[in-house]
Amino acid sequence: MLPAPSLSPKELVNDDVDLMSETTPTTSPVAAGNRQSGSDSPAIAEPPREKLTKKAITADLPTWCPGCGDFAVLAAFYKVIEKRQLDHEKIVTLAGIGCSSRFPYFVNGHGAHYIHGRAVPLASGISLARPDLHVFLFGGDGDGFSIGGNHLDHGARKNINMTYFIMDNFVYGLTKKQTSPTSPIGFKSKTDPTGAIDQPVNPMKKLIAGGATFIARTHAANVNHMIQLIERAFDHQGFSVIECLSECVEFFPDVFDPANPKKGGSFEVIQEKKWDNTPEDELRHDVTDELAAYKLASLPFPGVFGVFYETDRPTKNALEKKWIETTREKSGGASDLEILQKTFDRIK
Repeated sequence: MLPAPSLSPKELVNDDVDLMSETTPTTSPVAAGNRQSGSDSPAIAEPPREKLTKKAITADLPTWCPGCGDFAVLAAFYKVIEKRQLDHEKIVTLAGIGCSSRFPYFVNGHGAHYIHGRAVPLASGISLARPDLHVFLFGGDGDGFSIGGNHLDHGARKNINMTYFIMDNFVYGLTKKQTSPTSPIGFKSKTDPTGAIDQPVNPMKKLIAGGATFIARTHAANVNHMIQLIERAFDHQGFSVIECLSECVEFFPDVFDPANPKKGGSFEVIQEKKWDNTPEDELRHDVTDELAAYKLASLPFPGVFGVFYETDRPTKNALEKKWIETTREKSGGASDLEILQKTFDRIK
């Protein structure tokens, strides 16, 4: 168990707001100790695990600007970890570069802050090498859709098992207001002082075309919705991506108000098919229908929120495992050293 740091200040997450009712944690099984051969000494059992709390998984005080939507994302992540009671040492948080990519600093667990746009390859390697770990990847629109866009496509098509949460604020905030790949046409910034003229990236369409097997969209102003989607993405086996509209209060304030009911907007949730043979169900969305997902992705801003697409396809993790097992069977269970020696013997 990793050491629990002191509780961070209340400014980190407003604990006065009950975002989710408390749930009973699942207690990890107690492993019995190995009895020595011929010994009458009793088995030594591991002590029961302590309940994983927000205090135990909080590492540092976030350095985001006051009012940043990323605070709510962090609060939602804490809630999910507490609810699921994951083994502390099996939680991995990774990120690239950007405001939202500071996430690993604030989570007490294994993690890394990687170079700009290259977090998906790092997360892929960890996921493939250690399938027992829960790999959570965090980033922003610049890190994910610009310099890291190509890596995003390959992680998606390979269907590597991880949960990728992209905080999209339509602007490069860390470097003080430049046009990002998702900035709308007309947005004025240091790189486009007269207004952006380039067509912005459509994250949902990009992810569908890339081959991600779980694609969803949420808003930082709706914490309960975020929690539901993070849990669902976590349960999905494969490359799971959530785009979250997370407002930059310094360099693009109020841009997401149209989807925030507290500011007069409308947060329209996707109604998924229930397959109950009712007339109403005909109008609901089939999350396995790729073309239907594209249609939802084509709706004008702010669009809809929820799961756009979800499909069951073998992960690269499972395919590589099967490949390795088959190869070992063909080699008669030979060790790596024996296989290498046979290769040397063959080329003598």
